[in-house]
Amino acid sequence: MHAVIDVGSNTIRMLLGECHNGIILPQSYHREMTRLAGDFTVDTGLSAAAMERALKTLESYQNIIAAADVSQVRAVATAALRKAKNRHTFIARVVAVTGLNIEVIEGEEEALLTTLGVLSVIAPTPDNAIVIDIGGGSTELVCIVAGKICLQRSYPLGVVSLCEEYSSDSERQSYIDTIISQFTQQLQQLGLAGLDYQFIGTAGTITTLAAIHLQLRTYEPALINNCEISMSWLTNLQQELELLSALEREALPGMEKGRGDLILPGLQILLTLMRQFQFSKIKVSDCGLLEGVMLRLTGS
Repeated sequence: MHAVIDVGSNTIRMLLGECHNGIILPQSYHREMTRLAGDFTVDTGLSAAAMERALKTLESYQNIIAAADVSQVRAVATAALRKAKNRHTFIARVVAVTGLNIEVIEGEEEALLTTLGVLSVIAPTPDNAIVIDIGGGSTELVCIVAGKICLQRSYPLGVVSLCEEYSSDSERQSYIDTIISQFTQQLQQLGLAGLDYQFIGTAGTITTLAAIHLQLRTYEPALINNCEISMSWLTNLQQELELLSALEREALPGMEKGRGDLILPGLQILLTLMRQFQFSKIKVSDCGLLEGVMLRLTGS
């Protein structure tokens, strides 16, 4: 059995399982919202409180691994640690307390592994697709043409940073527009603009939106995978959420606890991209980076 851990900017997840013929056979799945990028500053990096929350979760994950018959472990970290000047201090503490070695991966590898995980459950597999992964500290965008990745980019556009660094919706929207324009220009430079793409999304913001759409009292990945959400429904939801407080949003069926203040920035990113590319709907994958790491670890 194998264990993979995704140390994200908002959530730390762990998957224990095996792979056979490119199919993941999960044994257990764990997730904890630690908000590692919370109260992040350029000058100091990760906050002491955020590191403690993450360390506590990783210690509990190591205990689970130690009690299981695990042959290989791979732990990867993304945007929060990529940009934190004190990441080495945090990684050293994790090793000292848990023995886990955290590998900070670059944005392009994150995008590649995310796409691998996403496409493992999307049916039918599209020829052309735009894949988006909206995370706590970054957003990954991938363009697939004729079944091959033609462009993969990671942008410093995350829901935690947007929530904490931009005081107004207009400032936030201006920054989102700038990032989406960069991706559009890159597609145009490669002659990839204007193709008929299927739009696919993964990660916490998008899977939470799918859970709200399905009104799930209990989160069920099998129902999330291949769920389709229309832009008109997302637009109406945005208007409804804007009238609610963070706590009121978290009372909605399907809303993940701790995401009440983060859901609107994520929704802004998603709707901006949909308008830019005139996507009328998005197909959702519960699988992403974590599953991609598992597939790569096992050589699937």
